[in-house]
Amino acid sequence: MTLDHRIESRTFTLTGADGTPLAGRDVVVEQLQHDFGFGNIGFELVPHANGEADLSQLAQDWLALFDTATLPFYWGQFEPERGQPDTARLLTAARWFAERGVRLKGHPLVWHTVKAQWMDPLPSDEVLSLTRGRITREVESFAGLIDTWDAINESVIMPQFTNEPDGVPNAISRLARELGRPGIIRLALETARAANPAATLLINDFDLSSRYERVIEETLEAGVRIDAIGLQTHMHQGYRGEDRLLEVADRFSRFGLPLHFTEVSLVSGDLMPAEVEDLNDYVVDEWPSTPEGEERQADELGAMYRALAGHPAVEAITYWGITDTDAWLGAPIGLLRPDGSRKPSYDRLHSLIRGEWWLPPTTMTTDDDGTLTVRGWRGRYRVSSDSASAEFEVAAGEPQQLVLA
Repeated sequence: MTLDHRIESRTFTLTGADGTPLAGRDVVVEQLQHDFGFGNIGFELVPHANGEADLSQLAQDWLALFDTATLPFYWGQFEPERGQPDTARLLTAARWFAERGVRLKGHPLVWHTVKAQWMDPLPSDEVLSLTRGRITREVESFAGLIDTWDAINESVIMPQFTNEPDGVPNAISRLARELGRPGIIRLALETARAANPAATLLINDFDLSSRYERVIEETLEAGVRIDAIGLQTHMHQGYRGEDRLLEVADRFSRFGLPLHFTEVSLVSGDLMPAEVEDLNDYVVDEWPSTPEGEERQADELGAMYRALAGHPAVEAITYWGITDTDAWLGAPIGLLRPDGSRKPSYDRLHSLIRGEWWLPPTTMTTDDDGTLTVRGWRGRYRVSSDSASAEFEVAAGEPQQLVLA
């Protein structure tokens, strides 16, 4: 697959404030953002945004590479005590990212893990009411800042989830058993949509088998609208390869919905043994990054991003962490080492996302009638001349007039 479908040419007529075409004018054109979502979790920068820690270098490295941040809304952490949600702190973080031109996604609204344990003993009718209220509260509170959500996470396993401490029933899994998968998916998606009709709502899962396809089929047949399909790809046991990843994209593209590779990770050290069935069961005292592993990670990430960006159904890739510090399962999956130095994988992705696939500030000259044609990845751009500027979209469309004022 090529990347030609990501690229457009757009023609503009540049005029001054009085409508006069700016003929033969030197202007600077620069890209501001891709339409494609090149994302990473923003978990590590929540303390920085709230002034709780100075992580300026980490923030600089994050912003130099990514344009879409996923923020954490795990119910058990977001509201560990009933009625005491962490709304203010997450709002501050969301505003920090938004002020820097970063798009935002919330993860997740409904999930049976990292749960609010205070809810487990409650009767199902109260669990249903609380879940509906939690979805509405978060989506309404963050509307305009976070308009994309992993509305429900891992619904394939949700009704059967049994990893419950002390035998206490998991309230969300219990609710999923009672409502059925399409029922609890309807609860998540339709409640969120009522709270913010403009939101993009995802169903997200690690189970990329035919079971997930059946859940999607049943949900759509039940008349529930899904905006995008989330596909998790944590590869702690080794890179799955471009062929397998593209096979997954091909299978799920049959639904005609955008695909988001929502949770991508590759280790830069020894691989987790293949016989481990649940990644959470693998516990080691240390899991160091190695020079050989770092080179492997860079090669694999470069190949993976190029392959997935080449698939027309894929609209976003979110890498699951920028640094090894506090990485999921303690695995060396970050693009930065704990001391903040860059692994080869950071530089490899930067050379693609902000290099080969990016238009840096470039001087161009309008023709005799003030027209200018810009060709590049679909996305948001700016044209400047002297102290005047205008922003525009490179996308399919008719020629457009831009006023530089």
